[in-house]
Amino acid sequence: MVMRLDTGRSFIVRAKHNSEIITFLNNVAKKHGITTATFTLIGALKRAKLGFYDQDKHEYLENLLSTPQEIAACVGNISMKEGKICVHVHAVLADRKGNTKGGHLLEGKVFAVEVHLFEFIGKKIVRENDAVTGLYLWDI
Repeated sequence: MVMRLDTGRSFIVRAKHNSEIITFLNNVAKKHGITTATFTLIGALKRAKLGFYDQDKHEYLENLLSTPQEIAACVGNISMKEGKICVHVHAVLADRKGNTKGGHLLEGKVFAVEVHLFEFIGKKIVRENDAVTGLYLWDI
């Protein structure tokens, strides 16, 4: 399944220190009327919560990282889910010794984060529940 979209605006954003990154990104999307986008993040988090999706049980297992983490890689997208903006983020985070953990970023307390966000225009991408995976996937 493929859908062609045109590119819209591009944003450079610095997240507020001590903000919660998912909430911050959601607020940026709301403020600027962004309903479909992709983004990358660089920077560091004071602490984070990652999720691993158990494919058999169809639920997220949580992994709390309570120490400062460098964002080694982070990508995400914005779409609509049940009429609301949905921010979906995956990250690889590294501790002070370089040990890495990765997964679905459920929460993250910002130390310093910079975002490059690319909006898509045309049709809004909507997430619908997929019975096979138990996930809300793009309806394209």
